[in-house]
Amino acid sequence: MAKVTAQTFFSEDERQRLKTAVFEAEKRTSGEIVPMVIDASYDYPRAEILGAVLLALATGVTASWAFGGSSVWVFLPIFALAYFPFKLFIRHTPTLKRCLIHPAEIRGEVEEKAIVSFLEQGLHHTRDHTGILILLSLFERRVYVLADRGINARVPLHVWEEIVETVTEGIHQGLACDALCEAITRCAELLEEHFPRRADDHDELPNLILG
Repeated sequence: MAKVTAQTFFSEDERQRLKTAVFEAEKRTSGEIVPMVIDASYDYPRAEILGAVLLALATGVTASWAFGGSSVWVFLPIFALAYFPFKLFIRHTPTLKRCLIHPAEIRGEVEEKAIVSFLEQGLHHTRDHTGILILLSLFERRVYVLADRGINARVPLHVWEEIVETVTEGIHQGLACDALCEAITRCAELLEEHFPRRADDHDELPNLILG
């Protein structure tokens, strides 16, 4: 099975549906909604090192015990030879790699990536400070919603958590596009309530970012 990436996560039809959902949502409000899909928030090199050390250690100890009379001179070269192949193996085995990363580290990296992306994409430069980023980070299997201070000051935190839950549940059910469109519509409702569209509003940001 081909590896799913940010570029292949949605079909071309689904991409168009998402762009249309954002376009329709932003016709109702002065806010900006940007869904963004990325391969990973971070590359987690420590997980690769830890996993490679553990697997190479187990391989070296087992081979030394079975064939070398527990000799360190058998263990060391086998450990050294096994380390880099195991490191590459873990790098290309996301399920195993995720098991070597503490959930708190994953949460922190996804949050940091959302903040950096928010700034890089200029969501903090919208006229009324009403940009909303909906980030899907595929490796971590996490969704993060980040809103600028204009809307965030008027919307309770639990509302963003509900939107995250909507998208997460949709992904688990194989309905990621439907769930993300629903989340976009919900964001538009929140924005429309406090920041209705004005005559001179225009689309300031991309309607979908894949990276």
